[in-house]
Amino acid sequence: MRILYLYCHPLEESFHAAIRDAGIAALCANGHEVDLCDLYAEGFQPVLTAEMRRDYHDLSLNRKGIEGYIDRLYHAEALVVQFPTWCFGFPAMLKGFFDRIFGPGITFDLSVPGKPRPMLQHIRHVVGISTYGRDRLRAFLVGNPPRKMITRYLRWFVAPGARIRYCALYHMNVATEAQRKAFLARVTTELSSLR
Repeated sequence: MRILYLYCHPLEESFHAAIRDAGIAALCANGHEVDLCDLYAEGFQPVLTAEMRRDYHDLSLNRKGIEGYIDRLYHAEALVVQFPTWCFGFPAMLKGFFDRIFGPGITFDLSVPGKPRPMLQHIRHVVGISTYGRDRLRAFLVGNPPRKMITRYLRWFVAPGARIRYCALYHMNVATEAQRKAFLARVTTELSSLR
């Protein structure tokens, strides 16, 4: 499969880099074609400017400056989204990616008023991979927005019946080496199961 690996972490020395490397290795070992989209390394501009917002519904203008990212998304058959959870949400860089890329005529069709139609039905798998500084209970108490973005929001855009999974390491700040290794193994197993 062609997999878009959407990666969002600013530090190359972070545990997330180890997760990314293990995940990509597992995918490549199974013969998948992986397109690593490292938002920080690529200098993605996440801010939706006033001009971009004005052009949001203009299908002749709303792709300006993001054509390459759209092409990569259209080329993918699976989407892996890896990020740290900060303040119980996506990092601003990743939120900005969805604000800018997931627009009308790009990821959904508004040609029939009141009946939006998803446009990423070529994507058959979505995997979210995240770490949290806080424990699972605190994430649950605030509604765990990152989990819902992956398992509910993205579901609407992709193929009906697409397989959607979410792997999270909670309480990362106090995780032991054994817990981190177990999480790496879980991610490897999860990504190795993509077919």
